[in-house]
Amino acid sequence: MRFRFLVFAACAWAAGHAAAASGWRDGDIIFHTSRSAQSAAIQRATHSPYSHVGVVFFRDGKPYVFEAIATVRYTPLANWIARGDGGRYVVRRLKQAPTAAQVARLRSAARAFEGKPYDLYFEWSDERIYCSELVWKLYDQALGVKLGELQELREFDLTDPAVKAKLRERYGSHVPLDEPVVSPGAQFASPLLKTVVPE
Repeated sequence: MRFRFLVFAACAWAAGHAAAASGWRDGDIIFHTSRSAQSAAIQRATHSPYSHVGVVFFRDGKPYVFEAIATVRYTPLANWIARGDGGRYVVRRLKQAPTAAQVARLRSAARAFEGKPYDLYFEWSDERIYCSELVWKLYDQALGVKLGELQELREFDLTDPAVKAKLRERYGSHVPLDEPVVSPGAQFASPLLKTVVPE
């Protein structure tokens, strides 16, 4: 009996999120606080609560998040939300929402990134890719829109102990301070976006 209740509750939860997404649009940008091992360092370095970001696309009528995680992939929306801290998220959209033709260009551009491995070193290359880099390049290549300010790694707050430990783990003594980086926090703050689903 308890098992049936849990199954029902899980299905209802997922259905509720799918229903909530019915007011969303292809190309919406979704942010949350990841529970990954690097999340705390990202938050402290960027002074933002948001450490992960992806792009919403509907496939066969169901919402997915196109994201860079282990590889670049489409993740069912409910699964993506469940991975975030407390199930909380925020959805933002271009102030001038993408047209159908622009969404088609976003989908086409996404195909070139799908399957690429995640970039733990935050390098500005197309061989490997991290979450906010994926969003930035997707919008730039498809629509010529640059979401979030590119910054050199040295411009972030690298003084926090958690940040120092993560940099030492990744780079040893050779931290690429001149590497261009775009953060989820910078994208969240982009003046080109408006919030459509608040936290």
